[in-house]
Amino acid sequence: MNIGQVLKAKGRTVATARPDATLLDIISKLTNKRIGAIVIVGDNGDVAGIVSERDVVRKLGERGADVLSEPVAKTMTTNVITCQEHTTLDELMEVMTQGRFRHVPVIEDGALVGIVSIGDIVKHHIAEVEMEVTAMRGYFVTG
Repeated sequence: MNIGQVLKAKGRTVATARPDATLLDIISKLTNKRIGAIVIVGDNGDVAGIVSERDVVRKLGERGADVLSEPVAKTMTTNVITCQEHTTLDELMEVMTQGRFRHVPVIEDGALVGIVSIGDIVKHHIAEVEMEVTAMRGYFVTG
């Protein structure tokens, strides 16, 4: 299974914000949409960064509530790891595990086309394994 199949099932909606949005704006968006990360996009729609709940908590812990009025550009991760629709679940799970992050934007032909979380990956990986087990049971029963 690949990331394109995951996006087909979950949808391609991506919450985005601009680098000049305040951290408080980002927190509000994360809360209202009940999501764990927001992709930060520049003027031309390119991915400029990503900010997660963990990033927000770390920044608050380091510097206190004063950071809430600062632009998200000061908090976001700028070296964003992305994937493509043809990336397999196994490939992305390995990258996410090694990098210790939970959200990956999906880019096709230079455009942001979706985002996947580790939860999305695990859910679809389990479904894939269950399908294989069912097929194997059918094979052994019918011989």
